[in-house]
Amino acid sequence: MIRVLVGSRSSVVRAGLENLVRSIPSLEFVGAFDVSRIASAELIGDVLLIEAGDSHEQEWPVLTDLQSPVVVLMDTADSALVSPALRSGVRGAISWGATPEEIEGAVHAVSAGLVVTTPAALAELLPEAQPFAEALEEPLSERELEVLNLLAEGISNKLIAHQLSISEHTVKTHVASIFGKLGTSSRTEAVSQAIRRGLVML
Repeated sequence: MIRVLVGSRSSVVRAGLENLVRSIPSLEFVGAFDVSRIASAELIGDVLLIEAGDSHEQEWPVLTDLQSPVVVLMDTADSALVSPALRSGVRGAISWGATPEEIEGAVHAVSAGLVVTTPAALAELLPEAQPFAEALEEPLSERELEVLNLLAEGISNKLIAHQLSISEHTVKTHVASIFGKLGTSSRTEAVSQAIRRGLVML
């Protein structure tokens, strides 16, 4: 169980983040604070989940002084915002549009010492880097990407079917198609390939 402290200038947003954290079984909500009054925050969690406000660049260095890894939720997680965030010590920078599962994955990743952002932001930050791997001959469909991200979380076919409101047989069909397109024969291989290709956000 990872203890999460949420922060925002807005009490409404703080309440929303609290509800989100409480809805995820692997996370434990331990408190909320106003980021404009960060010096008075007494509760320290394993991870800080912060909504990035208008003056976030001034607040990030203070947040990172709290000795807990920080994940910030941004309106647009592009390199112009991500780069200064990472330089200041923020460990995760993801979009407000991230799903609860993606936010859960980001919290777990930074808690394990990893740095998290979106593939698009990473590509902008490292424009001269070589691709992780050759592009797929046949790209994954939007639904296959959804299934793949759930596979990366270790969720069973039955639970994937429930989350996506499709049959378990349809999930198996998507998984077989994913294996074929990635040239893999197991979940572990598929997830590994997906990470290398930037198809799955860590």
